[in-house]
Amino acid sequence: MTVIAPSATDHAPGKASAGAGSVALRALMRNRLAVLALILLALLLVAAVSAPLIAPYDPNAQDLLMRLRPPAWSDGGSGAHLLGTDQLGRDMLSRVIYGARVSLLVGAGAALLAGVIGTLVGLTSGYFGGWADRTLMRLADVQLAFPSLLLALAIVGFVGSGLWPVILVLGFTGWVSYARVVRSEVMSLRTRDFITEARAIGVTDATIMRRHLLPNVMAPLVTIGTLHVAAAVVAEASLSYLGLGVPKETVTWGAMLSDGQLYLGTSWWVAVFPGIALMLTSLAINITGDALRDVADPKAYRR
Repeated sequence: MTVIAPSATDHAPGKASAGAGSVALRALMRNRLAVLALILLALLLVAAVSAPLIAPYDPNAQDLLMRLRPPAWSDGGSGAHLLGTDQLGRDMLSRVIYGARVSLLVGAGAALLAGVIGTLVGLTSGYFGGWADRTLMRLADVQLAFPSLLLALAIVGFVGSGLWPVILVLGFTGWVSYARVVRSEVMSLRTRDFITEARAIGVTDATIMRRHLLPNVMAPLVTIGTLHVAAAVVAEASLSYLGLGVPKETVTWGAMLSDGQLYLGTSWWVAVFPGIALMLTSLAINITGDALRDVADPKAYRR
């Protein structure tokens, strides 16, 4: 990680920081697999945002006369439904497109919430140490004692299902990894000269954490956040598959997988297409996260 060493009174990114950013961007662009993953994520984002414009049908519109029609390229398929229809005659392409909205919203929302909580905990724990560090890290240990998905299942089962409850649950159960990484980075930075100088001239602890420590932990935070988005997308699909995610009237890939499992032997497309969408999304996010982790490594700048 490149440490930004500002003066004690001003933490403005200089030319060196901008130069490191441009080198990191070029290193990322040289990774063809990462570029392909970024393109796929961009297409998914565009599809999710513009779903009402590009989806050919209402995702919940039923047509029992067209139920379980195969994809357009199969025998019996229709060009009106490129990916076929499900057991209620709903268009699969429209449902896959709309399902991207929920998955990306839950993934990004959960990662953002977990990142904010984990960063605050990590900064406080690493900077102050002592009883604050011991108390916060014991809380993290207690949460780590429970599998995150099992804990999410228990909480959702208690508070009820819904889009925002799922985001809150996945956010509150995913902050520990952020907190531990930030704490480790802060503990190595708090004894640096620029922190000592800031304290000497009377800069408040809150300002030191905000202006001097937080910018120096952003690189690992971005990497962890990217990977957490993929984990949250899969977790949301798992909850929806079990009927504990968002309401049934909201289209999700997990619920589509749950509905389609009964038709795998006869109408494979009902479950396969949402499964492919979920797999590609998770894979693209993970590849992007791995590429960001490599770029954030100082060795990447010297290649």
